[in-house]
Amino acid sequence: FDKVGKEIDAVTVSTPDHNHALASVMAMRMGKACFCQKPLTHSVAEARLMAEVAREKKVATQMGNQGTSNDSLRRAAALIKSGGLGTVKEVHVWTNRPVWPQGGPRPANASVPANVHWEQWIGPAPFRDYAPGYHPFAWRGWWDFGTGALGDMACHTFNMPYMALGLKDPVSISAEHAGHNQDGYPSWSIIKFNFPATDARPAIPVTWYDGGKKPPVELLGGNSINGRDPKRKDREDAAESLPPSGVLVVGEKETLHGHGDYCGGINFLSGGAIPEVEFVKSPGHFEEFANAIKGGAPAVSNFADYSGGLTETILLGNLAVWCGKGPDSDGKLVEWDAKNLKATNAPELDAIINPPAREGWKL
Repeated sequence: FDKVGKEIDAVTVSTPDHNHALASVMAMRMGKACFCQKPLTHSVAEARLMAEVAREKKVATQMGNQGTSNDSLRRAAALIKSGGLGTVKEVHVWTNRPVWPQGGPRPANASVPANVHWEQWIGPAPFRDYAPGYHPFAWRGWWDFGTGALGDMACHTFNMPYMALGLKDPVSISAEHAGHNQDGYPSWSIIKFNFPATDARPAIPVTWYDGGKKPPVELLGGNSINGRDPKRKDREDAAESLPPSGVLVVGEKETLHGHGDYCGGINFLSGGAIPEVEFVKSPGHFEEFANAIKGGAPAVSNFADYSGGLTETILLGNLAVWCGKGPDSDGKLVEWDAKNLKATNAPELDAIINPPAREGWKL
């Protein structure tokens, strides 16, 4: 920025999660348009700040959850909003992540490769020596750098119900998991978000599953899904009956299945036809960002109105994981005060909500 700041219009931030806010906020405060990968930030407080700075500086922004621009995802959201499922009762979201080592001890220290600027890579995180288990790939599994399976994929897979149902500011979150040492994320987790009623819908529970866990097969109502038969006698749970990732939105009239990470297709579990519904088509994900830079409409997944709130919601799940139920812990229900960014019954989460930055790297 010091060298070429006057010559550039926009930045794209594709660093590990813990450096997202530092780079993005610096750019926005210089008046630069900002595209940032998902999850928008490493912490809940950073997500709130990113939205506030984007709003204050009136810059074009967009998060890299590309499914937001897919016709299929937008059609599904519009269908749910129109009442096509009847009253929505619950939502279930699952992923095949993590696909990196997670839940084990730290790797052995090693010499920093000549092409890696380790001090800059660590950035605001507490300093630790280099190890190949952090860079270039498996950083997602460590609390200091990544946001686990949830942070990696929920901004994609949770995106459709978020758009459809306005899933912001849950009043409580709870989790169970395989166990973790508060250094690396657990190998699996199940997280339940409780969203209060709004003018448009009743209160809704939303459950997230990762690490091979999936929703109960009973939700399928005996229907096959993507060619998988839930009546197979040799299965122990839903693993044989559900695809590797997706979402089920359970309504009083129909249950909608959103396919894969990006809701690339949709179907009713009943086999019924999806009705026609009006929705605004996207010109393309990156076209939305470019058009916004040139003075057009904001990208749908802009920080201020959409992706800041989505990221806040997602990262609240990791608060529940931190103090969740595991082999060595009874867990607790995290009660959330969205206005003040506080877990009212869990002050030990303050350092996860807004982690202290290393000297010289503070926002």
